[in-house]
Amino acid sequence: MRSAAWIFSLAFSAAFLRAQNAEALLGRGIEQFQKGEYTAARETLKKAVDQSPADARSITYLAIVQATLGDCAHTMNELAMQAKRNPDPKIRKLAGLASVQCLLARNNFEEIFPILTELQNKDPNDPDVLYMAAKVYNKAWNVTLYEIFQRVPSSYRVNQLSAEVFENQGKPAEAIAEYRKAIAKNPKALGLHSRLGRDLLLQSHSPESIEEARKEFEAELALNPNDVSAEFQLGQVLVSQQKPADAEVHLERALSYAPNFPDALVALARLRYDAKKFEEAIKLLEHAVEIAPAMQAAHLALMDAYRDSGRSKDAMREKEQLDRLQKPSEGEFSEFRKKVEDKPAKP
Repeated sequence: MRSAAWIFSLAFSAAFLRAQNAEALLGRGIEQFQKGEYTAARETLKKAVDQSPADARSITYLAIVQATLGDCAHTMNELAMQAKRNPDPKIRKLAGLASVQCLLARNNFEEIFPILTELQNKDPNDPDVLYMAAKVYNKAWNVTLYEIFQRVPSSYRVNQLSAEVFENQGKPAEAIAEYRKAIAKNPKALGLHSRLGRDLLLQSHSPESIEEARKEFEAELALNPNDVSAEFQLGQVLVSQQKPADAEVHLERALSYAPNFPDALVALARLRYDAKKFEEAIKLLEHAVEIAPAMQAAHLALMDAYRDSGRSKDAMREKEQLDRLQKPSEGEFSEFRKKVEDKPAKP
């Protein structure tokens, strides 16, 4: 008669072999998943779970693969649990991404955003997380856009959204028409006059368009006197209309609201430069290049101001900086070729 110890040893050996087999199957399933062989990975991972039913890794990877293949109905609870509790951060991330993918198919943004926010907080530079975030926000925009057109088609917001879509398509004339409709429906809505003024300038720089844009920026400021963008745009329009004193008032006001607004700093500095107030222009431009070191317009204006104020060395330094900014990148291959060509020839 066989001893109890022998039976126990045999059972232990069988369990050990099953565990080894389950580990090998898990490894193979993960490898297939990483290669994009999802159907094969699903079958392999099913076998791994059969061999080791309590292994959270196999269970989670199987749920992830099933979700990838579109089978979310039987995996959501497991994915949600593993995204929160699995001790392996990599598995938590994969489970979270799979959860978001399943929820996105249902447009369930209420549950998506907490999961996505947690993923972004933990891995803000992870390309998979960023890609999923882009998909979510893009679909949320499209779904919401559809809903607003269906539910409140006569709202001024529909015209505003239509105008913004036309702007993104590079169609200022169509955007202008939609902004005018929106303003007719709600003339006191903030932002509409400024956007209309901007599109008028994009469409044409004719004196008529510039004058019309000026009126729109003034209308925006009548509604919101603290609108920095409208102040700046109005200042630029007045510069183009050769009214430097009036332009200066609005550019100074824009900078009083936003002292680190580089475009306004450069615009006001150019007015100071034209008035031969070189030191005032230099002070503004030095601040502009400090906060926007890659801004070529600021370096060019500063170079001119240094030169005309007699500071030739400073002007040369700015020219060198401007040359560096304007020099196109040669790319990795060109840099590699240059290093090879610069190597001394073998004797």
